[in-house]
Amino acid sequence: MVRGHLRARPRAIRWREWLRGRRHSFALFPARSRPLVVIAHSFRDAMRASQLVQAVEEDWPRVPASCREAYEGILDRAPGVLVVQLWRTNICGCLGHRHVVVKEAPFAEPHDVMGGTPAGEMDIAYDRVESWLASPLMDTALDTQFMAGSRLEEFRAQQLRLRLLSILLHEAHHMVCAQEPEDSVRNRSVGFYREALAAYVEDSRATMSLTIDRSFSRFGRD
Repeated sequence: MVRGHLRARPRAIRWREWLRGRRHSFALFPARSRPLVVIAHSFRDAMRASQLVQAVEEDWPRVPASCREAYEGILDRAPGVLVVQLWRTNICGCLGHRHVVVKEAPFAEPHDVMGGTPAGEMDIAYDRVESWLASPLMDTALDTQFMAGSRLEEFRAQQLRLRLLSILLHEAHHMVCAQEPEDSVRNRSVGFYREALAAYVEDSRATMSLTIDRSFSRFGRD
């Protein structure tokens, strides 16, 4: 329905956006009808946007149930459409922000496809998230563990997607609980990231041969 809403706008507006390089990608949390995540990005950042789509649609259902349960109530109360302005960086150096006002034109006003309620909007700075150590000691230790093996690229891709997902959930939390202290919101999102990443590593250890894949040759000895 949202795609239809975008296509139904005047052709001149759609062409102007296209020529500016504006694109939209979409993601939906599995087993949930809402919220729909709409990623607004430059055509140059299509691959970056696809990482966030994968995080929502593929990584979310694979994280431990306790991680999902921590955010189920928040997602239940979140706006039906979550617009993510995907930028490469922020001048302020932040990873992301919740926007008080929706700036993405097609979603600035309530519409039937959004259930007649306002959308929510945030921004995420992709390159900032990519270089961010969410949990410095844990991230550095795991990166070192994988450094000698064949799965380093896979590990870093998974690590990045979980960071993106944790920032998305962090800002959605702010939308729903605007008065909750930043420390409380941050503790939940960082906890989500740590537990989800630890579960991924444990699953990898269980499914790969420790003698064949040197990625795990030092687990349990460092």
